[in-house]
Amino acid sequence: MDNNQKKRGLGKGLGALIGDVSSPEALSQATQVAISRIRPNRFQPRKRFQPEELDSLTDSIRREGVLSPVLLRPSGDGYELIAGERRWRASQAAGLKEIPAVVREVEDLQALELAIVENEQRDDLSAIESARAYQQMVDEFGCTQQQVAERIGRSRAQVTNLIRLLQLPEKIQKLVDDRSLDMGHARPLIGLAEKQAAQLAEQCITQGWSARQMETHARKIQATDGAKQTRKAIDADVAALQDELTRRLGLHVEITCRKNGGGELKIRYSQPAELDGVLFRLRK
Repeated sequence: MDNNQKKRGLGKGLGALIGDVSSPEALSQATQVAISRIRPNRFQPRKRFQPEELDSLTDSIRREGVLSPVLLRPSGDGYELIAGERRWRASQAAGLKEIPAVVREVEDLQALELAIVENEQRDDLSAIESARAYQQMVDEFGCTQQQVAERIGRSRAQVTNLIRLLQLPEKIQKLVDDRSLDMGHARPLIGLAEKQAAQLAEQCITQGWSARQMETHARKIQATDGAKQTRKAIDADVAALQDELTRRLGLHVEITCRKNGGGELKIRYSQPAELDGVLFRLRK
């Protein structure tokens, strides 16, 4: 998916204000703002900033300055970042007192939306971070998954598949968050027990499985678990029938089931009179 598609739902003006390459329009709207008056975006979906990445940007800013303005919105007696947190952090590290900025009145939902799109343009978000941000749009702002897709510039299927990753056990989510496991390898683990999912994830990482191999192994476990559940259900029914027959006959009854559908019914008696009682009931 190209960046233009991701910007499609943002509106022409705001779409031009995110990203590292500034348009003449964005530069013409910029003004210098004191860095100390800016606080981070509370809707920022990206939780980790790599030190090496920030060091490189800091060096660039020391040499050439900030080439693209950050996007801010008024907040109290200062401003809140909407887009450009990397540039803001690196500018602080470079010792700058001011940073070029464009100030806009932006609602909370749009602040989250812009932060998502900016980070996804650079592939800065893990699949789990994207999923959490999309779920936040649903939970906090009442968006449907279709509306999330339209606003972010993804397909409905992509949004749905990403949000489903939040059903994974926490350990697996962390592997995806750390990029030890990608989305294609993680999706087949949805619905598995935590222990099973963790075992498959570890094997996948150490043995370098493809996504197709992961799907194959996950299906085998699901099929085995399904068969076990079926057997448990059958065992429960058989036990109930044994109890019922034992009560009705007054004798110990044992039922054995075979895989082919056949089986045995055993009735134990200790004296001929008990057998006569069973025969009487059957003939009656």
